[in-house]
Amino acid sequence: MVPDYVDWKDVDLLREFVPERGKIMPRRISGITAKDQRRVAKAIKRARSMAMLPFVDD
Repeated sequence: MVPDYVDWKDVDLLREFVPERGKIMPRRISGITAKDQRRVAKAIKRARSMAMLPFVDD
C-alpha cells in the first residue's frame, strides 16, 4: 500500500520497490496503480540523486 504522498526521504518504503539488482520494480509485479507507480518511481529517482538510495546494490 502506497500513501497519498510518497516522500523521497522515506527510504524504508522505497526499498520495497527496489529489488536486489537495483532496478525499479515494474507495476505488474508490485501490483500498485499507474499513478502510484509514477509517484514511487519519481521518489526513487530523487532519492538516488540525493544519495539516499544507491543506483545499484553491491
